Amino acid sequence: MVLIGNTLVSLDVLEVQFVCDVKRCKGMCCVDGVAGAPVEKDEGETLARIIPALKPYLRKEGWQAIQAQGPVVTDHDGDLVTPLVSTEECAYAVFENGIAKCAIENAYFDGKVTLRKPISCHLYPIRLSQLDNLEAVNYHEWDICRPALRKGKKEGVPVFRFVKDALVRRYGEKWYRELEETAEAYYEKQKMNQG
Repeated sequence: MVLIGNTLVSLDVLEVQFVCDVKRCKGMCCVDGVAGAPVEKDEGETLARIIPALKPYLRKEGWQAIQAQGPVVTDHDGDLVTPLVSTEECAYAVFENGIAKCAIENAYFDGKVTLRKPISCHLYPIRLSQLDNLEAVNYHEWDICRPALRKGKKEGVPVFRFVKDALVRRYGEKWYRELEETAEAYYEKQKMNQG
């Protein structure tokens, strides 16, 4: 692990190569799982405010789930998450050509809302957890992402570069530059150890 500011970054974030391949996985991360996507408190408040702007982007089933459950719900662990449609896909999921996409992100790209999507979704396959006064930045492995591992390896893109925009959104440009420099030094050391 490497320490960057108040974060502890797993070496997997530097070593694992990953690029989403939605043509193959069909956006199953929006559909599969036991709960909705993690939502931070401020994101939940934002979702409550922007629901009217999101309504035209939602499927009927998604809108009904949000009307019945609210824009966010509390899961069995006491964490805020997005509501689900029939215990399956995220209520904010929409389907285009058989691929699950995010209604929030669609509205964001149309300039209708300022929230791109929950940071947990934007960062995926990175998951964050709290360790006393540090935030752990870890790679999360999921079977449905095997196509992303193949594509990442083919393109030579490590996880942290794939989610650059999300990491900058979360921690800022300076933090990301430090991570980039740390990664380059780590790769150089790995080469020297192999050679």
